[in-house]
Amino acid sequence: MNAEKIKQLLKTGRGQMEGILKMYEDGRYCVDISKQILSVIAMLQNTNALILNDHISTCVSEAIMEQKGKEKIDEITEILVKYLR
Repeated sequence: MNAEKIKQLLKTGRGQMEGILKMYEDGRYCVDISKQILSVIAMLQNTNALILNDHISTCVSEAIMEQKGKEKIDEITEILVKYLR
């Protein structure tokens, strides 16, 4: 599992968001703020991929072994559809 890595990435994201807010409050150049926002979005997407990987490796795998996988697969499919939009 990637629990520690995920926690660290989320803490980093929180710090980056606080930095972006300060940049905005300080009247920094809009393009610089936008670049930082895009950086946070990319980091959150990577973090989400790690979380989903852990979910598939544990919850989904266990559900499939117990013949209860359809609901978990449907959940993952729903997330992927939203992600691909």
